[in-house]
Amino acid sequence: MRSEQLTAKALETANIDRYQLALAVAKRSDQLQNGASTKLNVDLKKVKAADVALMEIAQGFITIKGFIDKA
Repeated sequence: MRSEQLTAKALETANIDRYQLALAVAKRSDQLQNGASTKLNVDLKKVKAADVALMEIAQGFITIKGFIDKA
């Protein structure tokens, strides 16, 4: 799946905006790079951590909490 399609799916699945998605992907990427196991069947040595994080969010394996809408 192309990155644009994957990003759109992640935004829809998580029901957040692009800024919040960028923060979530960065945090999950850090976790993966620091030894967390992935919820997907991929080799972290062959796929970038940010790509894995985006795929996990798009497929609904990662729940994003902590964003509060103050509108």
